[in-house]
Amino acid sequence: MPTWTGAWSEAEAESYLWERAIPIRLGCRTPSGGLWMLSLWYQYRDGAFHCATGADADVVSYLSADPGVSFEVSDNEPPYKGVRGAGTATVTHDDDKEQLETLLVRYLGGTDNDLADRLLDADRKEVRIRIEPSKLYTWDFTDRMRDADRG
Repeated sequence: MPTWTGAWSEAEAESYLWERAIPIRLGCRTPSGGLWMLSLWYQYRDGAFHCATGADADVVSYLSADPGVSFEVSDNEPPYKGVRGAGTATVTHDDDKEQLETLLVRYLGGTDNDLADRLLDADRKEVRIRIEPSKLYTWDFTDRMRDADRG
């Protein structure tokens, strides 16, 4: 069970993660020890982040070499708020592309579009990435930024 700290309760944080259709920013290490960051679509359920990517994506080999990750899901516009943490990633095959299809519906509203056609192509190999958090931290600068003028 992960440790939750910060501005929100676990229930508030989970609500934020379920409601926001923004990418998760994922940090990991390359096999040579370098740092790498990427953004992925996610679905938060059962206390974990569920993502998908092509089986030939560089991050697949990176996570196979070192499954330790950091992550952040946060708003890009003020007032800034979000969830960040650390955990372990597990990569598995997604032959039926079920996770990808779920993410296409979550982020694009369905699979009736050119991007979905390309990603769901029968010849394209897909994997699932499950991120099991060990630590989660929430922040919310709404009060701090209440009178901030962006214009």
